[in-house]
Amino acid sequence: MKKRVIGYIYSGRGLGKDEKIFLDVAEKNNVELIMFNTSKYYTEKKLEEKAKKCRLIFNTSAEDIAMEFVKTFENLGIRVVDSSISYYYSEDKWIFYLHCYENDISTPKTILLSEHIDLALRELKKFNQWPVILKRVMGTMGEFVDKAKNEEHAEMIIKKFWKKGSERFPIIAQEFIKSPSYRVLVIDKKIVQSILKYNKGWKSTGNYAKRFPKFEIDKKLLKIIKKVNKISKIKICGIDFLKKDNKWYVLEINAEPELGFIEDERKMLIEKVFKLLMKEARIKN
Repeated sequence: MKKRVIGYIYSGRGLGKDEKIFLDVAEKNNVELIMFNTSKYYTEKKLEEKAKKCRLIFNTSAEDIAMEFVKTFENLGIRVVDSSISYYYSEDKWIFYLHCYENDISTPKTILLSEHIDLALRELKKFNQWPVILKRVMGTMGEFVDKAKNEEHAEMIIKKFWKKGSERFPIIAQEFIKSPSYRVLVIDKKIVQSILKYNKGWKSTGNYAKRFPKFEIDKKLLKIIKKVNKISKIKICGIDFLKKDNKWYVLEINAEPELGFIEDERKMLIEKVFKLLMKEARIKN
């Protein structure tokens, strides 16, 4: 039987754990993976030539350049999981906040800051949530996120973001809720993993913690997850929650989520992702 073809966007110098497992799972399912490494150079013709062979393309990279690959493939008429539309309208932290607010989903208090520093500081003074979390509307793995203790500190952080980034993305200010981060992994609208991301510092990202215990999802959280799933267009996502006074708050939603928080479950999660891709590409087992 002729192999079906799925594209795979990733970043890095070589194949990582996920890539190796995906290749193995694809082979067992008689599916060929065509790899697109965002760290390599492709001519427009070569990119189109490879992409045209694919029934579907899967993006695993959270790098900014990966989104240009995604939009290029979509412009060629090839479907990508997850799409550029889902990225900009669900993962954009300000737009996601607005979606939650409009759908009565509890989130930390949030405002969008002006791009003029004087106005931004005036808005923060009026917001009066100290300490306050500052973050770019786009960012991954805790990058471009910091906590400001006062106006002077906030000014320093904002200018640092503007100087560090190659592009001046808008910045939001968010109420600080002291809580571990409760990560819920959702694939095709189904909950497949729930872990506790805890760190000794204020920022609970998976980059620094070493052990990730599981936690039970209660009825209140399950109801919120269903509502978030309904408004999100992301098929494979990690949703982060905080907890304050026994109440759940949605922090953010992430496309291209980490699958290796629990190493023993990595292959199982990749197989679930692959099953979704086969479904999206209409490839039968």
